[in-house]
Amino acid sequence: MKSLLLCLFFLISSFCFSQQEEFKNVKNYYNHHRVLLNNEFKKKYEKETNILSKDDIKRDFIFFMKKMDSIENVALIGALLKVKNLEDLGNLKSRNLKIDPNADFIPVTDKAADYPGGLNALREEVVNIFYTDGVYADEKLVQANVAFIVEKDGTISNVQALGNNSTFNRQAEIALYSISEKFSPAVFKGNTVRYRFKLPLIMNFE
Repeated sequence: MKSLLLCLFFLISSFCFSQQEEFKNVKNYYNHHRVLLNNEFKKKYEKETNILSKDDIKRDFIFFMKKMDSIENVALIGALLKVKNLEDLGNLKSRNLKIDPNADFIPVTDKAADYPGGLNALREEVVNIFYTDGVYADEKLVQANVAFIVEKDGTISNVQALGNNSTFNRQAEIALYSISEKFSPAVFKGNTVRYRFKLPLIMNFE
């Protein structure tokens, strides 16, 4: 049992600073295939001389790209489930080893964690990444409070969106894990510390 816990500890320790990598790998894979698909359609479009046929090629291209977005979203949901399962295992390990999960958190810091370009840059990137087609909502205005941890190395973990719409919550969590940059970590007495961050999100679906 001890050896199993030790294996789990190393697995979770090595993973806990690479949650965002899981999402970047998925996005890089599908972006690569988008480039290939775009090149093939471009060749086909340039060879075609008939205007009506060119319009058909354009429509096919848009259709294939929307399908690619949908397939990528399924892969990202899989990545989200994997990350959350591993984070849950990490929390379980901490409880079994009687480690206080709040021990690393400092309520007051000399410098708060910050995203490059500030909060507005973070919001803008999240909105640009957000897959709105993955949200099913009857109401036009949907919102959630997204809480996460900025780790000592500037990566994020334990993203949790709380709101009334579960599909919006899921896409908000995927978007946060998919951000391109690291945070500058919080600092207390010259040392980097873990930091709890909250980001309210409101979107209007017309």
